[in-house]
Amino acid sequence: MYVIENKNTTPQFNLALEECLCVRAMKDGSKFFMLWQNEPSIIVGRFQNTLEEINSDFVRERGIHLVRRNSGGGAVYHDLGNINYSFIVPDSDALSNPSAGGLDFSFFTEPIIKALAALGAKAEPTGRNDLSIEEKKISGGAQFRRGGVTLHHGTLLYDSDLDVLSQALQPSEDKFQSKAVKSVRSRVCNIKPYLSESVSVNEFQKRLAHGIEGLTPMALDSVILNEAERLAHEKYSAWEWNYGESPRFTERKKMRFSWGGIEALLLVDEGKIADCKFYGDYFGSGNYASLLSRLAGVSYTKESISKKLAESENELSEIFAGSNLDDIVTLLAP
Repeated sequence: MYVIENKNTTPQFNLALEECLCVRAMKDGSKFFMLWQNEPSIIVGRFQNTLEEINSDFVRERGIHLVRRNSGGGAVYHDLGNINYSFIVPDSDALSNPSAGGLDFSFFTEPIIKALAALGAKAEPTGRNDLSIEEKKISGGAQFRRGGVTLHHGTLLYDSDLDVLSQALQPSEDKFQSKAVKSVRSRVCNIKPYLSESVSVNEFQKRLAHGIEGLTPMALDSVILNEAERLAHEKYSAWEWNYGESPRFTERKKMRFSWGGIEALLLVDEGKIADCKFYGDYFGSGNYASLLSRLAGVSYTKESISKKLAESENELSEIFAGSNLDDIVTLLAP
């Protein structure tokens, strides 16, 4: 596995670089590991409604970057006290966990847990995609799969400004209710106080990389760098990608399941579904085209929706990882 040294702290470039490394892995089967940092940024999940996840006024006043990533999951705050890690490997290397809709986080988080333990911090997996120390979150992970390649990336709160984090993020109240906590600030902590030796964030990053076994250094070539710069400008800096247009809708349905929170906006015309849009912090393929084509023109009744979705039941668990037919019918039905 190649380890990439990346000193760029611009979130648009760093997310573009991840995508370029995924494309390289698709072409030649390469495996990559990368540690990186972002300037103050909010990185929203692929399927989230951006404006519902952030404190817009605070983000604008502070000049905090807002960028959407390719993977699902929830919004996270990055600053230079936070370290991000990325694994890019063939799907065949990533263990499959059927109960999580084909997603397996432990394959990637175990090396991180081991490296943290060597530095004196005892972390453990919690929830569907977090790492915690003494029941407080220090890391959130997400995954994206395409073309036979899995990207797994996550945050590591080392010495971040947690007060800014709590003000910048404005997640739905149902997320707090489901976790029985009152705020973002109350459920996160930094890693630094738990280390056996207090070190700078740069030294922590070096020691963390040293704790990951089997890495071979690799310099980035001009082809990847130039393509990353192009994507950073054309995709990850674009309003259409980061915010997107707000669709017309007549029905708004919102629920939280064990596999994530999901919101459906439906346009119902003369008793039939004309269009549908999904948002949420769930994981999955995001390939909605065939699902939306099935729903178009269906009578807006539970019976009609259930019958039509049953035709693509296996597909649903891929689009919304960990879900089942009953979940989606319950969400959409009037």
